[in-house]
Amino acid sequence: MVDTEYLDKFETQLLEQLLKLCTQYKMLGGVLLGTEDIDNHWKQMAPEYMVDAVPEIQNYPTVSVSWAGYLGMAVAMGWDSDWEMYQTFGYKQYYGSRGFDDMDENILYNMLHVEANSEEAQKIESILRRCGETAVTLIRREQIDPQTPMAFHVFARTCRTMFRIGAAIQLNRLGYKFEKVYLN
Repeated sequence: MVDTEYLDKFETQLLEQLLKLCTQYKMLGGVLLGTEDIDNHWKQMAPEYMVDAVPEIQNYPTVSVSWAGYLGMAVAMGWDSDWEMYQTFGYKQYYGSRGFDDMDENILYNMLHVEANSEEAQKIESILRRCGETAVTLIRREQIDPQTPMAFHVFARTCRTMFRIGAAIQLNRLGYKFEKVYLN
């Protein structure tokens, strides 16, 4: 039996930490931007993402979670530009020429059209790396036995959170923001 209360608490704390970090780096404004469309697209892609990411945990733990942030950015870009088309994209359509290994570069340079080695590219790469490192640190602090069902569930929640952070960063880059609406 999975302890969903524990997982919910972990995910909330992780999201708060990453949101705070992104706000400090001026990549977000203290609020997690997102839509149901984007979140639901993660649910479709998550199983395939996990197949790619889980084997990377041992040697590349930061990559295994950070790439979900890039994926979130790409889905948010698609949601903004042409959701009719992008909602049909399968996970592997985000791959680079080397599959999962260079998915980050494919998304950043080819899909988001960020110029390689630009200040913008460095800023995005830096924040997603920092978020990934923070997430890995928080997972390690939990001292969960590796290769257990709980370890998998914590990792899955972490990837979902990174996806949501990536989507929020992209929506923020596109100028979206929450505003109070006053009704008469």
